[in-house]
Amino acid sequence: MLEPLYTAAEMRAAEERYQGTVEELMEKAGRAVAEHALEDFGNARSFTVVCGGGSNGGDGRVAARVLEEEGRDVLVVDAKPEDEANDLGDPDVLIDALFGTGFDGEPTPGAARLIEEMNDLGAPVLSVDLPSGVDASTGEVAGAAIDADLTVTFHGEKVGHHVTPGAYLAGYLEVADIGLEPMETENARVTRSILELVPRRSPEGNKYSSGHVVVAGGSPGLSGAPCLSAFAALRSDAGYVTLAGPEPVVPIFESWVLEAVKRPLPADADGLLTEDAARPVLELVTKAGALAVGPGLGRSAGTRAFVRRVLAEAALPAVVDGDALWELEPGDWPAPRVLTPHSGELGRLIGEESSWVDAHRLEAVRRAVERFGCIVLLKGTGTLIAAEGTGVLVDGGHPSLATAGTGDVLTGIVAAFLAKGMEPRIASAAAATAHHWAAIEASRDAGMIASDLLDALPGALAG
Repeated sequence: MLEPLYTAAEMRAAEERYQGTVEELMEKAGRAVAEHALEDFGNARSFTVVCGGGSNGGDGRVAARVLEEEGRDVLVVDAKPEDEANDLGDPDVLIDALFGTGFDGEPTPGAARLIEEMNDLGAPVLSVDLPSGVDASTGEVAGAAIDADLTVTFHGEKVGHHVTPGAYLAGYLEVADIGLEPMETENARVTRSILELVPRRSPEGNKYSSGHVVVAGGSPGLSGAPCLSAFAALRSDAGYVTLAGPEPVVPIFESWVLEAVKRPLPADADGLLTEDAARPVLELVTKAGALAVGPGLGRSAGTRAFVRRVLAEAALPAVVDGDALWELEPGDWPAPRVLTPHSGELGRLIGEESSWVDAHRLEAVRRAVERFGCIVLLKGTGTLIAAEGTGVLVDGGHPSLATAGTGDVLTGIVAAFLAKGMEPRIASAAAATAHHWAAIEASRDAGMIASDLLDALPGALAG
């Protein structure tokens, strides 16, 4: 359900609890690297092992010795001082044992040059514990970093293996047991088994007890977004969905989302919701379990006032997405709120560029939680779910989700799980998991569109 993700400090703590010697740990780690090198690159006859000066380099030297014992040709390259060149040879496989979990910041110019030479060599790369240049505790990459094909890590997966941009560089990940005791970690990776926590419809239940969701959004030209959210809530096992939007777009709602109840809301001359739309929405949510606000909403002074009033007065959990995040300010909200921004939206919420958010995802999502005092789900590869007073949860995501409308589908899933009474942080993590497994169930390597997820959701939930 939740698999531990270790930071550098947590790994040091685990190693300090070990009853044996550092040399014993190094022997186990290095031997594991060699075994995986032989197994995964079985035809390789020659290896270059690049070793740094720390324990990661020690692991590499043990691996080199074991590979030699197995009859392989091995070149050990000790990282040279800044002004000296390194001869990497022409190996079948390159083993990166330069930096380990203790690394942070930016490599020195000499180390950066060596990393670039290793990447340019053209040989498959096996990284020891973590690709050199990646911060184990954050996934940040401040400078040059190894682009690995395989990473063999020890004891447990690290935050940097799953939080981008570091996650992009780890390649296939193998975890080797080196005899350390398991321990609790602040952050965790979400597994598919979290979906077992989603309440299912019961014989004694009814459509309301199965979860009543109100979706409020839409505007001319953007009517599809709230429809996707409504469909997703229904396909995520909500029993009842009310779809509320500007009066001019309700006919589109009627023609597409047959199963939802529709409610027209006051709109201005451009078809955008006004602050007056808050009153009927607040009446609707008195009978609901969760609210989804923002999909396709559009941006105006009226929509901004509508969102602020609804969030300030609606005494039920709400997921806030899309244009509802535009110029959003913290508030004294009466019930849980889940914000679901992409990196550009999160950047605007915390006063940073989207490129900064992409490079510092863990810090960015924590800053948003601190500012807004609610759950924040940062979309993207390695979706992050953060809340006050607890660690960050990471869901892997899926490349095919990078298409318009999939965020609206996620909004509907989150709302359905909130309406079923799930704790908001777990509901958000479960929704992200259902979302990416629906992409897998949809089975399209190319050309997937958001609506493909809708029919796949029941299968994803069934496991």
